[in-house]
Amino acid sequence: MSSIDSGKDRIIFALDTGERLEEALRLVDLLKDHVGLFKVGKESFTHFGPPILSEIAARGGKVFLDLKFHDIPNTVARAGEAAVRWGVSMFNVHAAGGREMMGQTVAAVRKASEDRGTAPPLVLAVTVLTSLSSEDLREVGFGETADRLAMRLAVLARDAGADGVVCSAREARAIRLACGPGFVLVTPGIRWDAVSGDDQKRVETPAGAIEAGADYLVVGRPIRTAKDPVDAARRIGEEIDRALEGRTVPDR
Repeated sequence: MSSIDSGKDRIIFALDTGERLEEALRLVDLLKDHVGLFKVGKESFTHFGPPILSEIAARGGKVFLDLKFHDIPNTVARAGEAAVRWGVSMFNVHAAGGREMMGQTVAAVRKASEDRGTAPPLVLAVTVLTSLSSEDLREVGFGETADRLAMRLAVLARDAGADGVVCSAREARAIRLACGPGFVLVTPGIRWDAVSGDDQKRVETPAGAIEAGADYLVVGRPIRTAKDPVDAARRIGEEIDRALEGRTVPDR
């Protein structure tokens, strides 16, 4: 991927909204010059299907395909090849799928990209969802806290060849120091203030996430529900720029 020198290039807008493609594309048209990528997740992909990917590309936008693939290695590797064909800039798998699943997917993506003569998308591994607390993890049988499990999965993803991880900003600093400056960190759960009915539990401000070592911030509701979404995106980009100036952890 190209340089991410400016704050706006580090914003990934979560395009999970509405049941009409026109509504989603209106937001793409509105924000394409103010954010770096558009996240197409399960909600929007299930509503609109692959056409939303080509529509974003036709408007000059970049896509983070957030489908969190988690299956047997061959199935996820073939899904990664399909992501290459759609020209997405990054996509993710669940690190809990294991080393073999991640390694096969990375290899398949790089081979498919080489065959097409295109730059490969970033392959990211999801560590622990930001909607889960340590108590939630214990309830489903994990014996480690959220931060320890996220670190374990991040190191596993790095060793499997993944380009980076999706993690909470609360774990970003430790993962950055453990996995090195070239490892990409994408952090969701970005909030300025409390949001009514919010299902995110491990959250952080834009500045806090950048200071912790994040490369990209996934932002949805703070922009989408703002009275002026463009102004909200602009303010987040400016906050990122200011935070980068004082950041002490290694950058990419």
